[in-house]
Amino acid sequence: MAQDRPTAAELLAAIADFLREEATPALDRTEARLGFQMRVAVNSLAILEREVRLGPAADSREHERLVALLGRKATLDELNRELARQLRSGERDESDTALMTHLEATIADKIAIANPKWR
Repeated sequence: MAQDRPTAAELLAAIADFLREEATPALDRTEARLGFQMRVAVNSLAILEREVRLGPAADSREHERLVALLGRKATLDELNRELARQLRSGERDESDTALMTHLEATIADKIAIANPKWR
């Protein structure tokens, strides 16, 4: 349904904008505790919007890196379980440059979704 507008990301962004710009200031004036909770909800909506918008490409990049790193094709979950098994068994560690490159790229993608202002 990619041709349908507004997209899920656009809807999430519009809801977050309304809550941030109109609802939160009104709550701050009348009920500070609810204003704080509204800011938490707005931040959660922003994370969801970025997840919808950026998540599929991030997952695809992670999957490609894991296929190259592990030398086999499987689902993203299966590849991550295999990598975890190799790390637990000591087959791979921080001396593996390809592993560290993969982990750094995966973490950067996850931070871009969770908290893009972090860097």
